[in-house]
Amino acid sequence: MRAHAKTSPDPQREQGRTRDDLHGNTAGLKASQARRLLATYRRRVQPRELCSPELARHLAEVSRETGRQVGVLLNRRGEVEYVIVGDARQIELPDIGRARAGQARLRGLRLVHTHLKDEPLTRDDLTDLVLLRLDAVAAIVARDDALPGKVYLATLLPFNEGGELYRLEQAPSVQELRFDAQESTAELEQEMARAAPGRAVGSEGRAILVGAFTGSRAAAEDSMAELRELARTAGVEVLDVILQGRREIDPRTVVGEGKLQEVLVRSMALGVDLLVFDRDLSPSQARHVAEATSVRIIDRTQLILDIFAQRARSADGKLQVELAQLKYLLPRLVGRDDSLSRLAGGIGGRGPGETKLEIDRRRVRERISHLEDRIDRLSADRATRRRQRSRQGVPVISIVGYTNAGKSTLLNALTHSSVLAEDILFATLDPTSRRLRLPRNGTAATNGERRGDGEVVITDTVGFIRDLPRDLVAAFRATLEELEEADLLLHVVDASDPRHAEQARAVEAVLGTLDLERTPRLLVFNKMDRAPESARALAHREGGVAVSAVMREGFPELLARCEEILWRRGRVQAPGAEPEFLRTRQ
Repeated sequence: MRAHAKTSPDPQREQGRTRDDLHGNTAGLKASQARRLLATYRRRVQPRELCSPELARHLAEVSRETGRQVGVLLNRRGEVEYVIVGDARQIELPDIGRARAGQARLRGLRLVHTHLKDEPLTRDDLTDLVLLRLDAVAAIVARDDALPGKVYLATLLPFNEGGELYRLEQAPSVQELRFDAQESTAELEQEMARAAPGRAVGSEGRAILVGAFTGSRAAAEDSMAELRELARTAGVEVLDVILQGRREIDPRTVVGEGKLQEVLVRSMALGVDLLVFDRDLSPSQARHVAEATSVRIIDRTQLILDIFAQRARSADGKLQVELAQLKYLLPRLVGRDDSLSRLAGGIGGRGPGETKLEIDRRRVRERISHLEDRIDRLSADRATRRRQRSRQGVPVISIVGYTNAGKSTLLNALTHSSVLAEDILFATLDPTSRRLRLPRNGTAATNGERRGDGEVVITDTVGFIRDLPRDLVAAFRATLEELEEADLLLHVVDASDPRHAEQARAVEAVLGTLDLERTPRLLVFNKMDRAPESARALAHREGGVAVSAVMREGFPELLARCEEILWRRGRVQAPGAEPEFLRTRQ
């Protein structure tokens, strides 16, 4: 894709133009050639004309004289706003900003430039048309005799999912081209407004998912499938998935300039307003990709943080999500103005002053420090509650597992409660605790008969995911500290998911970072109703238990195994032993 030079001339100046008002490849131009190019600003065309024959002849003559492509950007009044110089093969456009351009509007500028060979519009020409949403792009052949020859024209088509992006025309000369610039752009904008894709109620955007991998394609496809689920959870409508295998990840754009160009053109074709990358973008990558397009760019971590922000309900959860978001934002604050301000001047603050960027960073750091202090207090409060629970001698079972493995459904089924359980990722953010009685030998009491069942606290926790953002784990430490006091971890695995092994390893990796290797854990292979053979085979091989939280199957064995593990730790009485409360009464 063409690099757009960062220049912002005043197109209304009629006097005092200098060589700086020429854009692109101006090195090596003679003074006389530069003067002829600057004189182009004085030319006008009729608003209905693509280009006047006089302007076409002028461009062809200068192009042949310099041996370079030359062009102009004309506004809808027929005035020349930019004069551009390229090389023999291509032309480089200046930065024309984002004014006017939108899903149902065009830029208000049309590009007319020369070709030194009789060739149609190039891929770069068409890409500029689409990405910059120009009214039109035309190439006039500069013949060997310095006269204008054949003209090639491209205009955008209204949004048509899966259809063509532009219409191509050609004519022997500008005079023979049947094109009314005013009428064409007015009709096109009306059609684009009618055909603009409507956003579904509740939708957070229309997106293309973009991934790049250097290793296993299967693993990359699994990760993209998970990204699609994350997007669904966030309320994003996914219109396309683009996955690229590379020898190494491009340090500037992740997928490389050529592939990024294809992605952006595809985004225009589908009318999307969001690109979601299946990896964390460095601040530099995010900046380079954002500069190349007018759609929003987010990465995997931003998507997860957005989901957490949507799902957080408690004050604790909201604090922790905000902390994670600020820690993600801090290294990505980029200054847009190098000038210094005196906002921090005055007595006690004299000196060179602070840039706005420095002030933003300082405020973010202060907010991070404040949030960390509040979360530390929350952590202390939770520790107090855990000590009270410990003094009461109540064993704690914590349910952990990959997101959407069925943890909340299992808690509801075991305790006959109604914790929110949805078929989305990260339905649970705030830890939920319930009381559970462990019937002797895993057999539930019936008709109100007490059979020596012991009471435990069972806690549902936030689900894990591969590549869970480190800042998010750190921010949720006050919540995850609940796991440190657990006497038993029930590691719930979705036995029906073909990626269950990778998911289980991702959970174990997070547990390892929390120093929970010594806490006993029991593998619970859930969703036996969907994959009965797989669940039973996994349970047999891994020494776990196969259950169906939805159908409430496999619970007797699950409770018996829990009771056995807790008994070995001295946290409950031996299965079959006389209950403590009966012995003390005798």
